[in-house]
Amino acid sequence: MPAYDYKALDRRGKQTSGVIEADSSRAVRQQLREKGLAPLAVEQAREKQSKGASFGRRGSLSASDLALVTRQLSTLIQSGIPIEQALSAAAQQSEKPAMKSMMIAIRSKVMEGYTLADSLGEFPRAFPRLYRSTVAAGEHAGHLDLVLNRLADYTEARQEARQKIQLAAIYPIILTVVALAIVVFLLTYVVPDIIEVFVKQGQDLPTLTQAMLSISDFLSSYGIFLLLALIIAGVAFSVSLRTESNRLRFHKALLEMPLLKGMVRGINTARYASTLSILTTSGVPLVEAMRIAGEVLANDHLRARLRGAAQTVSEGGSLHKALEQTGYFPPMMLHMIASGESSGELDSMLERTARMQENTLQSKIAAMVGLFEPLMLLVMGVVVLIIVLAIMLPILNMSNLVG
Repeated sequence: MPAYDYKALDRRGKQTSGVIEADSSRAVRQQLREKGLAPLAVEQAREKQSKGASFGRRGSLSASDLALVTRQLSTLIQSGIPIEQALSAAAQQSEKPAMKSMMIAIRSKVMEGYTLADSLGEFPRAFPRLYRSTVAAGEHAGHLDLVLNRLADYTEARQEARQKIQLAAIYPIILTVVALAIVVFLLTYVVPDIIEVFVKQGQDLPTLTQAMLSISDFLSSYGIFLLLALIIAGVAFSVSLRTESNRLRFHKALLEMPLLKGMVRGINTARYASTLSILTTSGVPLVEAMRIAGEVLANDHLRARLRGAAQTVSEGGSLHKALEQTGYFPPMMLHMIASGESSGELDSMLERTARMQENTLQSKIAAMVGLFEPLMLLVMGVVVLIIVLAIMLPILNMSNLVG
């Protein structure tokens, strides 16, 4: 039974909207009238998207919503509930109209005889290729409940890792912004007013004070233009990254940058390993899993290198040799993958190396955040000390002259 999005007016003239399953749009309008609503628009949910009308935010799901609906479906199907009933229950459980509409539309496709993976394909922005391929493998192998359970664990782990990185980044960003704001405030408002007293008295200013006064004058006169220039430069840089060649060069530079390459490589290789693990464990062929896992990465240069690695494996090469040729995977991960290939336990070894790589990455992030705080406080202390010295030196000179 297809799903329909509707807009209607209640008895008080207030507009309301929602989703109803019915045989036709006429039946939907009849149901609305029976509820005391005046229908304004009724449109089949799936047709609405296929016409190219963007669902807006409804065309995609946040990581937390995807993890939630996957866990719900996994739990319901493991309990022996048919897929269509599980989708209906997930739709009823959702408090978000967009997600409810999506679940009902997917259920309608399943009721028409399509597989769950094909039905999820109606919403490619909400359910990425990795997700759909894993579901398809589970349906083909006959253990959809186990695959959905792995997907739920995977999406929840990805969401948890993302939240940890975001929370770890919030404090350094706030600390940096506050520190810069304090320094700019001191240089543009405090320093000029204090030093002006000595300038009016005709006193010779020390070199440090003169330098600080020059910086203060520059920020007061051209600070707004400097800020605008930085914004324009940022926008221009962002626009330049839309060109594939520029984006490839920038992503390659990130992988080679001395202070950032460890973090960038760690994030991408950990994500690749965890994605490859969930795919191969769910029954997706290795070469296809490599191609899908490579497309999940955010770094275009590494993604291109991994396409070559997938081609090497498809021609009979080993996985660890193909990954080693990219030049970006850590030796420990390559040794573990080689061990899994030789022992015939590649699936479990991929899962172990993915977990190890993610734990290593989180440890690095925690160490960087822990080091950043005292380093930032030290830098801030030195800057404030220089400003204080620039103010105090004329006072000391005046005291010496009076003495």
